[in-house]
Amino acid sequence: MTSTRRLPVTTAAEALLATLKARGIDHLLANPGTDFAPIIEGFARAPSAGLPVPTPVAITHEAAAIAMAHGHWLASGRPLALMVHVNVGLANTLMGVINAARDNVPLLLLSGRTPIGEGRDRLGARDLPIHWGQEMRDQGGMLRELVKWDYELRQPEQVPDLVDRALAIATSPPMGPVYLALPREVLCEPLDGLELREAPLQRAAAPTVPSPASLDEAARLIAAAERPLVITSRAGAFADGFAALTALAERFALPVVEFWPSRISLPASHPMHAGFDPGPALAEADLVLVVDALVPWVPRRHELARGCRVVQLGPDPLFAATPVRGFPCDLALAGEVATSLRLLAEALEDRLPARVAAERRERLAARHAKARAERLAAAEAGGGPPMSPAFVSRTLARALPEDAILVSELGCDPSVMGFAAPGSYFGHPSSGGLGWGVPAALGIKLARPDRTVVATVGDGSYLFANPPACHQAAEALDLPILTVVMNNGVWNAVDKTTRLVYPDGSAARANEMPLTSLRPAPDYAMIARASHGHGERVERPEDLPDAIARALEVVREERRQALLDVVVAA
Repeated sequence: MTSTRRLPVTTAAEALLATLKARGIDHLLANPGTDFAPIIEGFARAPSAGLPVPTPVAITHEAAAIAMAHGHWLASGRPLALMVHVNVGLANTLMGVINAARDNVPLLLLSGRTPIGEGRDRLGARDLPIHWGQEMRDQGGMLRELVKWDYELRQPEQVPDLVDRALAIATSPPMGPVYLALPREVLCEPLDGLELREAPLQRAAAPTVPSPASLDEAARLIAAAERPLVITSRAGAFADGFAALTALAERFALPVVEFWPSRISLPASHPMHAGFDPGPALAEADLVLVVDALVPWVPRRHELARGCRVVQLGPDPLFAATPVRGFPCDLALAGEVATSLRLLAEALEDRLPARVAAERRERLAARHAKARAERLAAAEAGGGPPMSPAFVSRTLARALPEDAILVSELGCDPSVMGFAAPGSYFGHPSSGGLGWGVPAALGIKLARPDRTVVATVGDGSYLFANPPACHQAAEALDLPILTVVMNNGVWNAVDKTTRLVYPDGSAARANEMPLTSLRPAPDYAMIARASHGHGERVERPEDLPDAIARALEVVREERRQALLDVVVAA
């Protein structure tokens, strides 16, 4: 018989809060509105009632809140819940939902729904003009393509079962966000206590592993290849995946390219680390193992060698949620990354002679060391002024403590920084919803308060992040992070893509490309100082090391946030 415990809840809203806490949701991030009255009342009553509930965390912009939830999961592996205000708050959250969906981040998104009733006879019915203005036929339709599951709460008794189902689906592979709408009248509905199961009604699906036959076929292809190559973006999403890929690359001398990594998957100094550009190795490879990478290469920029076989491995190796993805797949290995890689290593053990691996290891290690030395030398030579982003990245890498966690959104250059441990670097999702970096770093700091957390962002990305909301949250929640703004005064991604499409066009020849300038720039350092943080602008390379040292001291010793506005070349 399933054991239960009785909780002293009096409304559906209190049942929601109590269930979230019981299921391991320690913080409810929120950007509140008029639909929150029963939630706020529930939080206020909980201490006197002895009701365990999550810690309420108010965030002053929805985009910042959902990126914080995203970052918290990256650092902790524990999903958070976020509640926003009806359709208007949900609209501000959508870009973050896109990022979470493409990055396979499980989070529980809650929102109010404008009250349905227009009369006087029901608690929570409409009482403001906006309750008519915010009505929609299908509020969940705004994000249905992006979430794994959505529903609208109909009855207060449904709360525990719906929360359990939502979290089970969100954390089942491939993971992703889920959404539950909460009409105010239903949240206000009375309950005479709640019998809550000790164990959730539903559990996440167990991770799958490839079949023995498919693993054997993959091992045969890899062993037969003379120039195998591994490409990944996030095999190191968790420490066990990082360890499994490192062991596979080491034992069988498989070169690994990290292309647009959202997580670090291999120590940067590892002899089999083939850099961050797949182009050179891809052009000569006769077998490519793609490990959980939505975009392993860009066909317009990188050429796959004729006859090269491609094996794709991951929880969803074909990335079914992406309508058009034309990368070859001769063999799909559907399974959890770490276990699948370990099983693949076992299948390879008797197929690839140690002598072959040793010869390949010696040859590739020398090539990779030479390429890394060239990257580092180019970075060191980029002092300018203006400084190159690689120079700033290299200088920052030398200053960071070993425990640092770095978040990059069009900011630092990971190819010159030397990350060695899983969870030490997080890059922006491939969806490109800007404004993610700074609030994601705040979420990471919330999950890892003992670690030094640094966000490196482009100036455009920083502006997208709603900086006052982020800095206010950093101060209010005691989340001292260092933000490094790579300030080149332009929308660099827009400039570069225009030049790629029209390399000899009028825009490329213009003194200033239309729609790309960010000048005149605000005083970014002053924005941080407005929330009692440390802020300074750095223009000369000789000033950068001391500026970084001062900022890190503020963050670690004074427990205040800091921002460096670093002028870099476009």
